[in-house]
Amino acid sequence: MSDIKEMQKNILVTKDLSIGYKQGRKDNLCLLSDINLTIRRGEMVCLLGPNGAGKSTLMRTIAGIQSPLAGYTLVEGIPIRDRNYKEIAQLLSIVLTERIDVGNLTVYHIVSLGRHPYTSWMGRLSEEDNDKIKWALEQVGLMHYADHFINQLSDGERQRVMIAKALAQDTPLIMLDEPTAHLDLPNRVDIMRLLHRLARETNKAILLSTHELDLALQAADVIWLMALGKPIKIGAPEDLVLNGSIEETFHNKSFIFDRKTGNFIMNYQKKQKIQVLGNDVMGFWTQRALSREGYQVTCEEAGNCSVKLLEDIMEWEIHKNGETLTCKSIEELLAYLRTSFSTD
Repeated sequence: MSDIKEMQKNILVTKDLSIGYKQGRKDNLCLLSDINLTIRRGEMVCLLGPNGAGKSTLMRTIAGIQSPLAGYTLVEGIPIRDRNYKEIAQLLSIVLTERIDVGNLTVYHIVSLGRHPYTSWMGRLSEEDNDKIKWALEQVGLMHYADHFINQLSDGERQRVMIAKALAQDTPLIMLDEPTAHLDLPNRVDIMRLLHRLARETNKAILLSTHELDLALQAADVIWLMALGKPIKIGAPEDLVLNGSIEETFHNKSFIFDRKTGNFIMNYQKKQKIQVLGNDVMGFWTQRALSREGYQVTCEEAGNCSVKLLEDIMEWEIHKNGETLTCKSIEELLAYLRTSFSTD
């Protein structure tokens, strides 16, 4: 009885799920088994992992597009497997990666397609349907574009249209596959902020797969971390950073994950050590530039060269072989070091 009550608190539950591909009557290619996941109401979950980890297979299996090898998925306590299209479409909505290219349809028309699971075979919209469509457009800030054709919109606005369509579908679970693909940085940030807000304000569960690790670390309530052949790691973004799970999953000799900043840093071959005196913002960007140039930055005395940051006037004071030189930019600093060390 307690298990049933616990399931009722969750929008999505997977129970002993195995994902993969059926290769014949008896042979299966299993990518991952015994998957037990949950998403609560009002929660935004980001699915992360390297290419080939099985993210798309997991998303398709949860959505009922692909059959599980074992186990089952419940949305609001209702099993997805063996449900017909209309029943599934009232439980979950999906926003895919593909760019929309239907120039002869208006924004309102596209969003209205989200009401298809609730209309008759004639597709006639009721007053309630139109209210849902208008509400969805207001939620994504596109009500004033309702009569515009989709090809008049930017990529970011088009993605908002598809999110509005999913909202109009009025399902407890919204799933998105790479929703920030094809978008520039401002639009990627806006879409992630929008999804986080919608989860909170609409009390729906939102699950999205993404490669935007930096944005997921900031926006997700929970991260599902996938690696090929390994159990899915689940937790708050900060916990997965602190316990080393992010580093382990994305380990690569070409870069390292910086726990302090949540960013990946290219692993450049180091030439030699150089002392930098100073910190804060100016110190961070100076260290980054010197690392790119191949120097191993340290705060301790190293060799015959050091760089002192004059933060009040934004200048770099170089001390080398008893001489002092002042640079007014990082570009000037790097140019001097290239010339200086090449003649040593």
